[in-house]
Order: sequence, then structure tokens, then C-alpha cells
Amino acid sequence: MSLEEISSWKSFGGRMQVFDHDSDACSCRMRFGIYLPPQAEHGPVPALTWLSGLTCSWANAMEKSGLQRVAAELGFAVIGPDTSPRGEEVADDEAWDLGQGAGFYLTATQAPWAKHYRMDQYVAGELFSLAHDSFPLDPTRHGVFGHSMGGHGALTLHLKHPQQYRSVSALAPICAPSQVPWGRKAFTAYLGADEAGWADYDATRLVAARPSTAPILIDTGSDDISLETQLRPDLFEAACAAAGQSLHARLQPGYDHSYWFVASFMEEHMRWHASQLGL
Repeated sequence: MSLEEISSWKSFGGRMQVFDHDSDACSCRMRFGIYLPPQAEHGPVPALTWLSGLTCSWANAMEKSGLQRVAAELGFAVIGPDTSPRGEEVADDEAWDLGQGAGFYLTATQAPWAKHYRMDQYVAGELFSLAHDSFPLDPTRHGVFGHSMGGHGALTLHLKHPQQYRSVSALAPICAPSQVPWGRKAFTAYLGADEAGWADYDATRLVAARPSTAPILIDTGSDDISLETQLRPDLFEAACAAAGQSLHARLQPGYDHSYWFVASFMEEHMRWHASQLGL
């Protein structure tokens, strides 16, 4: 599978690049960003996959969070996929929380979404393999983290693929999508009305059935307007306690849902992954 380089910049001694490629999983052209630290010039480096939230793309964290400085220090590559398939042929919706930009890291089963919306297969399957085949990455040290909808994706992908994503963290994740409006709207559209099919994409339900041996870090802002209506970390915390899942859940005073919050804690999360992956 060939990569088309769209952009490339030197950053903190490493290189920030953006690529397009034809995706078999999503049946369309896909774009992702990757930061390669200077250590990658000398051999394989550990990697983190960052999953962004609703309305975002590969660019949000790569441009706003300041991750390159920390990645260069620690020797991490960071991969940032898009949040959905895109293009004129890809189904969309007028609402900002459904359709393009809102893929929810799942495999849709309902029309008109099923043809292209296979973001979990894309991220954990196709892009993971493509990145490890194309860049000097260490396949034994790969973690996943994300924000909001992307935090939901990070938790679910880790719980389903713990040997692939060996470390995990999330910022303001949608922890129990089956029980909140954002998730219920998306799941009904993408997966259908039968809620039995939703369990594989709900971190609170997944951790109850298959807890991970890796500890989980979650940060949420106390002033996040979505805290009690859409995110519900309390439900995930209760499920982790019942399942014996190691969880470090922190409520950060005064922070909201914005990228100001993400940028404030990005370095701590990257250092968390470094400690979990033995750096």
C-alpha cells in the first residue's frame, strides 16, 4: 500500500509528516499524521496512537497539544489518524456529532454508514500494520490514548487488543456511550436499535467483561460541561472497581473540555505511557 506525502516539517530534531493512502478498511482515501522523533534515525522507536474527538481530524492534537517536544525527549513516535472516513462519496449528516468527523471508532452495520465507517478496523488493523511496515517502530511497545470520542476509542481498543496496545490513557473520554446522548445517537445510527450489539464499543461494559492487566489513566476537568451528561467517568470507575481493573482516575479542578485542557495534561499522559512501556 503506497503512501503519498502531503506535508513534512522538522520539529524538535524529528519530523512531523502527513500522508494520504487508499484504505481497504474504509473504502476511501484516508489521511493521518505521524511525528517521528530524532531517535528514529537510529532504529525502531516505541509508538503512541492518538485518537481525536468529535469534529476533529489528525491535525488537532498534532498542531495544538505540543506533543512533539515531549515525544522528541522520550523517543516516541506519535500517530494521529483522522476521526472518520471522508469524501464526497462518504455518507454524512448535517449534525456535528454524526457522520464525517464523528466515526466513533466502530464498524457500522447500518446503511448508509456500513460501506465506509469501519474506524476500529482501520485504526487497529490497517493503519497499525501500515505504520509498522512503513516507519521504524517497535511493535512490542505501542500505546493508545485520546480525547473525548477519541478517549472512548482508546479505552475500547486497548480493552479489545491489550497485547497490541500495551498502555492506555484518556482525556475526558466518553466512558459509557450506551448510557449518554452522544453515544446513543451514534450507536443507533451506526449499529442499529438492538443494544446487544453496542456492548463491544462501550468501555464500561467491556471492562466488566474483560479487564486489562495494564493500569488505566483518565483525566477529566471538573468544569467540563459534558462531565455528568456525556462523559460519565463515575460509571467507568464503578465498573473498574467491580472488575478489579487498576484505574487512576483524576478530576482536574477548573479545567473544561477544550484543547487547553488537553495541552495542559498531554505531557503527563505521554510520561505515563513511557513508564508503562519501560522507557
